[in-house]
Amino acid sequence: MFGTDSDGTGGPLAARMRPRTLDDFVGQPHLVGESGALTKVVQPGYLPSILLWGPPGSGKTTLARLLAQRAGGAWHQISAVTSGVADLRKLFTDAKAARAGGVMTVVFIDEIHRFNKAQQDALLPHIEDGTITLIGATTENPYYEINSPLLSRLRVYRLEPLGADALGAIVARALARPDGLASRVLLPDEARATLLELASGDARQALNILEAAAAVLPDGTSLTAEGIAEAAQQRLLAYDRVGDQHYEAASAFIKSMRGNDPDAALYWCASMVAAGEDPTFIARRIVIAASEDVGNADPRALQVAVAAMQAVEMIGLPEAQYALAQAAAYVASAPKSNRAGGAYFAALAEIEEHGRLPVPLHLRPSSHRRLSKEHGYGKGYLYPHDFDDADVDQQYLPDALAGRVFYEPSDQGLEIKIGERLQRLRRQRLDRKG
Repeated sequence: MFGTDSDGTGGPLAARMRPRTLDDFVGQPHLVGESGALTKVVQPGYLPSILLWGPPGSGKTTLARLLAQRAGGAWHQISAVTSGVADLRKLFTDAKAARAGGVMTVVFIDEIHRFNKAQQDALLPHIEDGTITLIGATTENPYYEINSPLLSRLRVYRLEPLGADALGAIVARALARPDGLASRVLLPDEARATLLELASGDARQALNILEAAAAVLPDGTSLTAEGIAEAAQQRLLAYDRVGDQHYEAASAFIKSMRGNDPDAALYWCASMVAAGEDPTFIARRIVIAASEDVGNADPRALQVAVAAMQAVEMIGLPEAQYALAQAAAYVASAPKSNRAGGAYFAALAEIEEHGRLPVPLHLRPSSHRRLSKEHGYGKGYLYPHDFDDADVDQQYLPDALAGRVFYEPSDQGLEIKIGERLQRLRRQRLDRKG
């Protein structure tokens, strides 16, 4: 993915290794491969306004430069953090003059989601009339972070984290090129595997770690796995507590618990804790899963989850990790049933469609003597504890829904016994009628 700077001099290894042409670009074959989406679209003299969406180190800035180069446009890069509307206006004025001279202006805005609404809106007319060709880049989900009017004028292309083969090719290039680390260090297989693992799909991170590890060694020395790990200091955690990685990890955590995989649940739980996630957020997800996915198949799951949430609030990290682990493992391992929740929402749908139906008179409070006497409140109510099994055949639903069944227990865990009891009571009521 990376090659030399445009002037071929100096700078960090990652900058020196930037490629000069699209043919040198490594990774993202779905975009720039032989049949890639961008390969088919971008031609000399033509480049549509696009948005490159992907994780750090996947090649967004490099790819943007190479696309502008292929199209023959003049490159202008501005900061979404430090640039204001005044900077944009000057850029638009210069771009109009360049357009009059037949020159395409390509404006690259990295982390474009940091632009506020006014800044994003300022781009719209100049994209529409062709004054500029915009290439935006973002690590965040653009469908949440970019204004709809601007997003509708851009083609969105997703970049993926680089795989081991692509990262390996980038590292090999850095070790072979004279402007890289050729003749400086050797990278045995074990050290190489450690480097690729620590980089976590981020080419810039891989090259930064490699450069840091090589900087402290004499020429011709072989790098070690320990040296690579020390240079990295700690594994890169691609995680943002308010960004895509936050929602993706939380989703994987919840689905692992629902899917009866305690190993995966503990992995995603640990990944969030290690990345600095708020432990109360994790605890709340466990409580939700205990009720939504386990339900009455094992009511103890909710007790364990709530206890874990209370433990997190009372003692905090790092000790609360044990409570989180215990609860996550329990919920993931428990039998599953969503029948109670499903029954509730079926009842709610009835209310939303028909409104709340009147309470049968015999279920209304009889404590008010006047209401009881004049309107029959509480009249005919049968007290279940006066009957065998503390049960009596009595209507509790509104008249219009009499006999309607919302809750059908599953054949999982404790709900088997709950279902058996309800069936037995229903049979007894029919027998008493009989």
